[in-house]
Amino acid sequence: MLIDFCLPVRNEAKILQANALKLKSFLETRALAADWQIVIIVNGSDDTSSLIAAELVKTGGGRFKMENIEPGGKGLALRYYFFQSSADVLVFMDVDLAVALDNISALITPLLDGSADLVMGSRLLPESKTSRSWSRSIVSRVYNHFSRLILGHRYSDLQCGFKAISRELFRQIAPFWQDNNWFFDTELVISAWCRGFRIKEIPVDWRENRYDKKASKIRVWIDSWVFAKNLIGLRTRLKKIRKYRDNV
Repeated sequence: MLIDFCLPVRNEAKILQANALKLKSFLETRALAADWQIVIIVNGSDDTSSLIAAELVKTGGGRFKMENIEPGGKGLALRYYFFQSSADVLVFMDVDLAVALDNISALITPLLDGSADLVMGSRLLPESKTSRSWSRSIVSRVYNHFSRLILGHRYSDLQCGFKAISRELFRQIAPFWQDNNWFFDTELVISAWCRGFRIKEIPVDWRENRYDKKASKIRVWIDSWVFAKNLIGLRTRLKKIRKYRDNV
């Protein structure tokens, strides 16, 4: 069994090497019940991220792999790579390692033991520990509240960038994954839910680790309106997703 730990990267030259090596060192200290590699997906970058990734592949003892995808968009980059991957389990996390690495075991174990098809980190469960700005926390809670009202799901945090899925799940929901940017997280979870896959939410320890006080690439208030529009659009597609499930 193989696990791909995917790090989507867009103009993250300042932190890529240190954090990729930190993840590698952490995984090497764990007796995982599967082989693994770290896949650096350089996506629409115009800094030296691709050069750093190539050097990590060269010096990383076979633990690193690199994909260089020119068009921008985190969702597009992950979908492109997932179609090529031969891994049994596909993990993705933000390269700033906002979620504590100690949460990795809880993320991948249900997939390795066959008890879940998708495991998703949540910053909003009672057991979660978070350190983030007040405004971003409020926006996340409002978004998840409205996504529950509009879509009828029961999950607490659709947008946390810390997820693991089985290759089989990805293959089946790929036709319903349309967004090339940040909304793909919601599409992934809702498509899996509508298709009847087994989903598990885990609490995570999340810290806003943006270096040099760098702002997140999500434009909080503007993207909130975009997300609302996307939620309504996804609701109209739910009937099609469920119909596809019932006919399989």
